[in-house]
Amino acid sequence: MKIAITGKGGVGKTTIAGLLARTLAADGCRVLAIDADPDANLAAAVGIPTDKLAQLQPFSKMKQLAKQRTGADQNNGGLYVLNPRVDDLPDSYCVEHAGVRLLMMGTVEHGGSGCVCPEHTLLRSLMKHLLLERDDVVIMDMEAGIEHLGRATAEAVDVLIVVVEPGKRSLQTSTQIEQLAADIGIKRIAYIASKVVDDTDLHYLQQALPNKTWLGHLSYSARLRDTDKDGSCAFDIPGAYQSQMAAVKTALLQMVNTLQHSIADIRG
Repeated sequence: MKIAITGKGGVGKTTIAGLLARTLAADGCRVLAIDADPDANLAAAVGIPTDKLAQLQPFSKMKQLAKQRTGADQNNGGLYVLNPRVDDLPDSYCVEHAGVRLLMMGTVEHGGSGCVCPEHTLLRSLMKHLLLERDDVVIMDMEAGIEHLGRATAEAVDVLIVVVEPGKRSLQTSTQIEQLAADIGIKRIAYIASKVVDDTDLHYLQQALPNKTWLGHLSYSARLRDTDKDGSCAFDIPGAYQSQMAAVKTALLQMVNTLQHSIADIRG
């Protein structure tokens, strides 16, 4: 199961990505959480201690590794391999906590030419491997631009989850995300409502986004806001969000199972 989670900045997508990763890991799933947001905060949402986090480095910053894997460190006139070996990287460069293994992708800083570089090649090959060749449950916390996904890997995403909060700016971003997703071939999109105060908020979002698949919602809570202040993990708050995330997980699994049965029928 491959899941990408996105939404406007500040809506709570990283919190939901962390909660979903911990929820599935607690059920015994092999979970690989991918922080593909340049503003990387997924580690805290998963609950990874700061001493473990110090061991983690974004792949985009591993310039020497990128050069070694692509052959760009060899004197070959600027030529390098476009499909480097990456299958050993997830296990070698992850940090594990509570059954969740975390990788940080990072963002490649392009020069003025905008040309493809070894770091970009490494990221692209790694993302392709994670989505097409791994058996793990992969949960990706992405920015609204979904820049790490391309046409070669988009079809491997079982569900793109868009997190929205009650507000026009969030809704505008969700529309842009759907357009970007359509451009690269992602057809299965579901929504999670965040920062919901009451049924009025839910009704507002459902009216603004009719005929969409809703997996559930996350209630607004000062307690959740405090987790960001003290660096704690929302999943570790006893009885706080387990029931809401259990509902999201059930709806998500039903959606994915329906999809997989449909694919099996087509292949049959």
